Amino acid sequence: MALILSGDADPHAVGALLMLMRFRGEIAPEIAGFVTAMRAEIAPWTGTRPAIDWPSYAAGRTRGVPWFLLAAKLVAQAGHPVLLHGWNSHQNPIADVRGALPEAGIKQAGSVADAGQIMAAEGIAYLPLEAFAPELLRLLRLREVLGLRSAVNTCLRVLNPGGAAVSVQGVFHPPYRELQMDAGAILGQPAMTVIKGGGGEFERHPSKIIELFGLKDGTPWQATAAPILDETRRLADAEHAPADLARLWSGDLDDPFAEAVVLGTAALALEAAGEPEGLAKARNLWQNRPKG
Repeated sequence: MALILSGDADPHAVGALLMLMRFRGEIAPEIAGFVTAMRAEIAPWTGTRPAIDWPSYAAGRTRGVPWFLLAAKLVAQAGHPVLLHGWNSHQNPIADVRGALPEAGIKQAGSVADAGQIMAAEGIAYLPLEAFAPELLRLLRLREVLGLRSAVNTCLRVLNPGGAAVSVQGVFHPPYRELQMDAGAILGQPAMTVIKGGGGEFERHPSKIIELFGLKDGTPWQATAAPILDETRRLADAEHAPADLARLWSGDLDDPFAEAVVLGTAALALEAAGEPEGLAKARNLWQNRPKG
């Protein structure tokens, strides 16, 4: 990976390597090695350090409105600074994360330093991949040439550019939950929770049993989270628009399912950060949120 990032590797060889890994299957030591090389090349973190790393690299058309943004905002209001970072492609317009940030009241940073300043002031920031690692974006966009996701997608979810003690990660394909957990353990990540989330994001479906994979004090663990709502609905429900993020937060929109997505997702993130009774904590935060 260091050779690839230096620009000295032949592009055809890079594509062949990534597709060979795709065909053979990714393994945790390789992902950890790639991430170590990536961390050596990205901009060093400055300013307020996040408590929670929240990657957002979902690609595909199975996403709906990104309710998880409100969950991240809620967690930040509990005193856990959150760094959202990412890049998304091939998405339904209503699922556009960056376009939804203003509706969620979350600022987009233009650099690492800017992200630190925003987090210091507001507790949460979104940092685009190209703002801290343009070369990694170039590698990620090889999907447009190769036609398939690659190990780069996995690495970016594990990257944790701000060095947060806690990382919450979503995947689309279930086998990647354990892969990312194992890679995190090799990298010395203290705490982590990985789920099969909506469209690959860290977003909990409130009506389903959710399998949890993660790390506590660097030790792997697995568990399940029970449903918290009886209503059945797809997360990619098209009846909503990004503006509904602001409406749900302000109380102008009454949607128990969307609210349960937010609270259930926030609960998992809070528990990853060491908060006991995450759902009760999330409900209390929601009831007392500043709606203005």
